[in-house]
Amino acid sequence: MSNSLNHTIREWPAVERPRERLANLQPRALATRELLAILLGSGTPGSSAIDLAVDVLERFGGSLRRMGGAERSELTSVRGIGPARAATLVAAFELGRRLESEPARERRRIAGPRDVYSRLAPQLRDRRQEEFWALYLDSQNRVLVERCITIGLLNSSLVHPREVFAPALSHAAASLILAHNHPSGDPEPSAEDVAVTAHLVESGKLLGIPVRDHVVLGSRGYVSMMERRLLAPPLSPGSESDSVRT
Repeated sequence: MSNSLNHTIREWPAVERPRERLANLQPRALATRELLAILLGSGTPGSSAIDLAVDVLERFGGSLRRMGGAERSELTSVRGIGPARAATLVAAFELGRRLESEPARERRRIAGPRDVYSRLAPQLRDRRQEEFWALYLDSQNRVLVERCITIGLLNSSLVHPREVFAPALSHAAASLILAHNHPSGDPEPSAEDVAVTAHLVESGKLLGIPVRDHVVLGSRGYVSMMERRLLAPPLSPGSESDSVRT
């Protein structure tokens, strides 16, 4: 690549410019820095868009996963990345997450915790804060609606049953599944996770809306509290046919 700090991309031979290469080749033929340069659009005085793309990549150790999970303030800390370019990058990564989760969302029926992970992991596994979600199911274990209940460290004072079960009542849900992420990447449930879940399970029993599972997501996989037997079965013996199969 004839990259020079003293020349803009427009001065490069046409066959070396990222946009022209994208038009003539398959996107996978382009280097990551070239694809980023196309998103960034232009460089800065003295630096090309490729130079700027390299700077952004280096800021996040060459990891697109780290860049995709970055706050806008972290992106704008890179010289040449202002609010508009940061917004473009954030939007591009969000589209990528939605694309990754789309097949799981099209399969609306939840057959077990792996389906929960496939549905929510693309948008949650790289978050810097814990996000607590609920999937509200009909009697056939199909997702009626999903909601982010709260953002922040999971504890009993933050997660109130009213916030969790109000959507279940308004959408006439038959049951629900809880999920949240661990920014550390380790999905092992904490003692607080278990305590919050037990409280919500009891609330669900009073309302007649069982909590089927609580799935903790991390970058290294997931843990199902139901599979770990950390969550009491929501149904009485003999009601197995209505449970979520795992």
